[in-house]
Amino acid sequence: MPEISDAVSEAVEKAGESEGFSLNSLIALLVALLATFMAVCNIKDGNIVQAMSQQQARAVDQWAYYQAKGMKQNLAESMVDQLTIQKEEGASLSPAAQALLDKKIAVYSAQVKKYAQEKEGIRKQAEGAQAEYDRLNVHDDQFDMSEAGLSISIALLGVSALTRKKWLVGFALIFALFGVVLGLAGFLGWNLHPDALARVLS
Repeated sequence: MPEISDAVSEAVEKAGESEGFSLNSLIALLVALLATFMAVCNIKDGNIVQAMSQQQARAVDQWAYYQAKGMKQNLAESMVDQLTIQKEEGASLSPAAQALLDKKIAVYSAQVKKYAQEKEGIRKQAEGAQAEYDRLNVHDDQFDMSEAGLSISIALLGVSALTRKKWLVGFALIFALFGVVLGLAGFLGWNLHPDALARVLS
């Protein structure tokens, strides 16, 4: 983040030009604090993005596994249907052949039930991975919007240091507050999510 370090350096230099605790000193302190908070948020957001990638891959794998089980279930159901038709059409079959067909029908019917149960468990795992991805995505959005708010605030503070406009510092603090609140929401797991802003930025 070279632009942040540049902004911090510039604000500190401006603060050093004035004697005592001036507006530029306050700006330098704010820029340093906001840049530090933003750096910590970026680390946390990077970890969240990695976790999201893992959950997404897990969900994709589980749904692929679910589809494979579904294909096996369909094949087993087809075998049951074919064997049932053979049994019904083969009235002249010997008792041994009838017993063999019954045994095969029972085997494939058991497979159909087994695959149906396995599919249910796999479906729950896939939906769980998707739900975890969605939960993490909320926090990713929070950190992204926090970074945007803090970046705007630091830029405005840099302009404030040059122009010495106090009202501009107040305006920058609004963006800083927005960024800090969303950053804290990401860290503390608050369900604070400006959906309208997220839709605009996505």
